[in-house]
Amino acid sequence: MLRVGRAVLAAGMAVFVATTPAWAAELDGRALGFIWSLPFAGLLLSMALCPLFLHRTWEHHYGKIAAGWALLTLIPMALIMGGGVTLEAFLHAMLVEYLPFIILLFTLYTVAGGILVTGNLHGTPLVNASLLGIGTVLASFVGTTGASMIMIRPVVRANDNRRVNVHVIIFFIFLVSNVGGSLTPLGDPPLFVGFLKGVDFFWTVRELWKPTLIVAAILMAMFIAIDTFFYWTEETLPNLPDKTPDRAIRLYGLVNVWLLGGVIGAILLSATWKPGVVLHLPGAPLPLEGIVRDVMLLAIAGLSLMLTPKQVRAGNEFSWGAILEVGKLFAAIFVCVIPVIAILKAGMNGALAPLVALVSKADGTANVQMYYFMTGLLSSFLDNAPTYLVFFELAGGNAAEMMTTKAAILKAISLGAVYMGANTYIGNAPNLMVATIAKDMGIKMPSFIGYMSWSCALLVPVLLFVGFYLL
Repeated sequence: MLRVGRAVLAAGMAVFVATTPAWAAELDGRALGFIWSLPFAGLLLSMALCPLFLHRTWEHHYGKIAAGWALLTLIPMALIMGGGVTLEAFLHAMLVEYLPFIILLFTLYTVAGGILVTGNLHGTPLVNASLLGIGTVLASFVGTTGASMIMIRPVVRANDNRRVNVHVIIFFIFLVSNVGGSLTPLGDPPLFVGFLKGVDFFWTVRELWKPTLIVAAILMAMFIAIDTFFYWTEETLPNLPDKTPDRAIRLYGLVNVWLLGGVIGAILLSATWKPGVVLHLPGAPLPLEGIVRDVMLLAIAGLSLMLTPKQVRAGNEFSWGAILEVGKLFAAIFVCVIPVIAILKAGMNGALAPLVALVSKADGTANVQMYYFMTGLLSSFLDNAPTYLVFFELAGGNAAEMMTTKAAILKAISLGAVYMGANTYIGNAPNLMVATIAKDMGIKMPSFIGYMSWSCALLVPVLLFVGFYLL
């Protein structure tokens, strides 16, 4: 694998060096045809379909497949547009957008993986609702991935003696792995992408708290009603043996709770401290506050690894596999999306003009509802972070405008990306992770289509309500 990575890097750099004159102008989306978006589409389709139909191949070779799509973007771009333009675009994507994104995810993954909740409760409707509520609130502060990792095992243990328990995990995915992450850029990857693009840290909580509270309340009421029904029907049946008898809840790895506060502090520092110092690299201006933030986050991750007892991480079955997969796939995504973003910036003069027209009314104004539904529809089957980025750029990509004159559009994109990532197992990274952990712990999780039957019956009506009444 290492040899393959070196070969790919060497081939790419050879093309860059051979075709690089002086640094060139910014990539012009008006000169790019629709064909330039095919590697991006191919990568996302690979992510969606290969785990389902080519599971073993994907599991062992996903990095090579992702690198192949990235090279199908970079090499033709270097040969046709020139090495200067391509290298600047590549450095911008990697250093300005990808690196801060993956550093935050890595830090949250590392710190959350050092918090171990042991013990067991009896999974009554009230207890289950309390656990889901805690996870939903936690998601906006430690990320949907972090909250899912911390809460899923206590939830499964609380319900492992229930005859019907799959609905608990379904609603866990709805609330903890998705909806709960909508209040801060820490909560869900698409919102952090917006933060990196210049969206104010507190904009999300100011603008999204009301629909999030309403959606969470509706889903929680639905869960309590369904869970109460199943709980009552089970009372007349013989009890199943409890694999994990009730015992007191204990929390280990408390140092990581303080370190999570450090993560929040580092993000807030970069949002408020603007010294005006910028390190200029070709195509990649790096502000000092961003560099300091990323160094602080890496230091926090290092402290977590040093200070957390090995037994705590072992109790969480902590491994680097998930974050390595996310890191490799998103590196390719941020490369493949380069020409797509350039085309979108060209607006009606670009090859994706039909998509631009789809989210515009006849008079040329934005169709806010279509931004919500289109972002959400794609986020259901593709990863929600690149989907958010595509529609953010489609709306103009200017953070100052998006937070003011285009605030309704930004709200629609944000809600669509975060909420509708729950429609399928592949809409958001924690979904499949939660389903896998629950299955390994003995819960009979539904198939891909089976899960969609749950989401279509329970979640989609709520999402339609958001689109027609809360935007």
